[in-house]
Order: sequence, then C-alpha cells, then structure tokens
Amino acid sequence: MAEQMDTDSTTGPPPEPIKPEDEEEDTTDLSDLLESTNDASLTASAKIPILTSILNEPSNRYGPAASAIKERAVYALTRAYCEDNRHDEVVSLLTGATCSAFFANVTKAKCAKVVRAVLDQVCALAPEELEMQAQICRNIIEWCQAEKRTFLRQRVEAKLALVLFQQDKYGEALALVDNLLAELKKLDDKQLLVETHLVESKIHHGLRNMAKSKAALTASRTNANAIYVAPALQCQIDLMSGVLHCEEGDYDTAYSYFLEAFEQLDQLDDREKAVPCLKYMMLCRILDGLSKALGLSAKGATGIRSDRTEVDISGMITGKRGVKYAGRDVEAMSAIAKAAATRSLKEYEAVLVKYPHELQDDLLIKHHLGTLQEQLLESNLIRIIEPYSCVEIEHVASLIDMPLVVIEKKLSQMILDGKFNGILDQGKGQLVVYEDADSDKAMEKGLKVIENMDKVVTSLFSRSDALRSMMI
Repeated sequence: MAEQMDTDSTTGPPPEPIKPEDEEEDTTDLSDLLESTNDASLTASAKIPILTSILNEPSNRYGPAASAIKERAVYALTRAYCEDNRHDEVVSLLTGATCSAFFANVTKAKCAKVVRAVLDQVCALAPEELEMQAQICRNIIEWCQAEKRTFLRQRVEAKLALVLFQQDKYGEALALVDNLLAELKKLDDKQLLVETHLVESKIHHGLRNMAKSKAALTASRTNANAIYVAPALQCQIDLMSGVLHCEEGDYDTAYSYFLEAFEQLDQLDDREKAVPCLKYMMLCRILDGLSKALGLSAKGATGIRSDRTEVDISGMITGKRGVKYAGRDVEAMSAIAKAAATRSLKEYEAVLVKYPHELQDDLLIKHHLGTLQEQLLESNLIRIIEPYSCVEIEHVASLIDMPLVVIEKKLSQMILDGKFNGILDQGKGQLVVYEDADSDKAMEKGLKVIENMDKVVTSLFSRSDALRSMMI
C-alpha cells in the first residue's frame, strides 16, 4: 500500500516552474524608440511625438526597466521642448496628461527625483526664461498640494523663491521664504534650511539690508556645519560670504572667500559659475588698490592726494586660470582696472559703454562700479580745483570733459557733504574755494569747559530742588 502511494505521488502532474522575481516584461520596443531619438538628423520637433508615445504607450508597463526608460524619456522630452522653444509645453509637461500616468505608477521618491531633475534641466537649458521657470514651479506646487506631497512642495518652493529673486521680485520672494522657513524649522530639515537661508541672504542683499543678509548667511552656515554639504552648495555659501565682506569694504577677506569658491568651481569644471567668481576677485583687487591709493572707503569718502597709480591684476589674467577663462568678462574687468589706474573718467565711461552686459547685469559689480565712478569723479574734481581760490565752472567742465550741468550738481553735492569748503556763485558762473582754517584748540577746550560747567550747575539745581521739596 505504501509503495502504491509512493508511485501515485511520483506520477502526478509536475508542479509549475516558479518564475524568478526579477523577470520583467519585454521593453525592447520602448528601448528602440528611445535610442532612435539619438539620431543627429532628427530635429527637436520630430523627437517630441516619439518621446510622447513612449510615456503614453498602451501596454502600461511600469516595471523597473520600463520605468527607467520612461524616466529618460521625460528628460529627453524636456530637452526637446526647450530646444524647440515650446516653453508653454514645458510648463504643462510635469502636471499635464503626458506624465500623469508615469507619476501615478512610480514611488514618491522617484517622482520627487524626476521633478527636481527636470527643474534643474529647464533652468540650465533656458536660463533666461525666468517667467517660464516660475510658472512651472507654481504648477508643481499646486499639484503637490492636491497630492499632499509636502516635502516635494517645500523643495519646489525653495526653487521658486530663487527664481523670483532672479526676477527682482524681492517682496514676493521674501514672503515665500519666511513661510517656508517657519515650516522647515519645525521639521528640522537641515539640507533645505541651508539652501533656503542662503536664498534669504541673497534677497536681503538685493534689498540692501546688509544686517539681515549677514544674519541669514550665519544661519545657513550654522546648519551647514551639522551636515555634509555638497561642494557646489559650499561654493555658493563662500561666494555670498565674499559678497557681504566686499560690501563692508573688507576687500582682502572678500578676495579670500572668492578665491576659495573659484578653486572649488574650477575643480568641478563649472565655467558658468567660475567666471563671476574670477570677476569678483578682480573687482576686489581694483577696489583694494584704489582704497589704499585714494583713501576711499566703502561709504564713498574721497582722499585728496595719492602717490599710488597702479592697480595690479596682471597676475590674475596672465596665469593658467586667466588663460582658461579668457573672454569678454575678463577683458571688461581688465579695462576697468586700466581706467582706474590712470584715473581717467572718459576711458572709464567708454569701458562701461563697450561692455554693458558684462558690467551692468551683475548686482555686486554694478553697485561697486557706480560707486567707483562717483569716487573717481570727485577725486578728479578735487585735483583740478586744488590750485585755485576762484575758478570758472565752465573751465572745470572743459578740463574734465563733462557737461556743465553735471559738474555744477556734483560740486554743490561735494560742498554740502563737506568734501571741501567753498560756494557756487551761479550769477558769475564761478566756484569760490576757501582754505581750510586751522581749528582753534583754546576755543574748543573752552567750549568743553563751559559744557561741563553747565552739566554741574544743572545737577546742583536738581539736587537743591529735591532738598527743598523734602523740607516742605
């Protein structure tokens, strides 16, 4: 009987083979379609239908291999839209019907990764289209609120704040950052706190509120010390530190921060961000040279005499780094240094006209070059009027080769600021300059004695009134 049972068990139907867990559906067709878009002869508009068909394929395959192919298709589709200048399609790409099925079938972590990668890609491919970037961020924020994806929403809000800052919409950006920081401090998300405080520092700097900008940067550094910070983000922190030190007139410290950021960016081979660092380094050398030569301060005060006529930045542009990053940006700063060394206002203004994009688009360079222009004008005017006790304003304007109205306004401003003693006789069109009278030390000390005696007598009177009230 036992032998019969053994025979029955061996002659029964064989069990079905167990499929391995890593076996996936066939994705050869999707892979072939994606590879076909790498053909150099295809235009961006021709690639778009192919990539869209991959994302909306009827089989609805979302295994690991299919998801990886569709993820690459999303990036390629973003690139194609940007190359074809179809910015409206880029805005609706992530939140529209094209990617909705893909996002619904992948994990939240994968979804967040794709969204952030697409945002970075759009910013890199269309850096001038700030309005498009802002609209994409707003659409994603609305979608995140509907799907209750808090962490992704906070990331995108931080990106939107940076885009609004680049659009010079400081008020809107600051309101968004304040609300975001209140949420992040409860969650203690160090990484995002570092980035958001850094954006806050940039916004306050744009508003010329240096105290709050410095406080925000300190908060960013404090959070950065508790975590690992990527080199690219560390470069941005060092860059902002240099900017604030430059605004305070500490050009040597600012130069050291810019140099540290520049060396890291040079190692990362990020030319787009390294060139502004090099320009800031050159600016610090120019301002530092003139501050020592003319006695200039960050506030714009002007010294009269100078024995130094050289602003040396040749070592920065003739070395290996200067050759690697040579271009119009470096040429513009070299021309500014040359004009500043010769104290030539005419040459300085010609450089500003020749390189408007390189010198006027950057907030820090524009501000300091404007201050430098005013300082050079004041220094030249003082040098011209120094030998005279009375001189015609028209003669001063002809010597400095500037309009008479501008010179009159500047001279009156310098008199009111106490840069020199004099009056403008507009009836005769003359400037009367007075010599600086030596201060009377005896008179100054006498006035101080009288002031102190007044304090003593006032104190005695108050005490006598108190005693009188007690006796009554």
